[in-house]
Amino acid sequence: MAKFGRPKTETSAVTLRLHVDVIQAIDDLRRKETDVPTRPEMIRRILADWLERKSQAEK
Repeated sequence: MAKFGRPKTETSAVTLRLHVDVIQAIDDLRRKETDVPTRPEMIRRILADWLERKSQAEK
C-alpha cells in the first residue's frame, strides 16, 4: 500500500494546470489501477512509464 504524506526530501514540487479533459483521462486511468493511486501518483507513474519508453527507444 502506498504511503501518504510528505514525499521524500530529494523531490521538488511542480505546479501545472491541465485541461479538464486531461484530468478526466488521468482519473479514468487511475480508477483502472488495482490500488487506485492519487492523482499525483498516477501522474508520476505516467511520467515514469513515458521516460522508460523514451529511454528504450533511444537505445
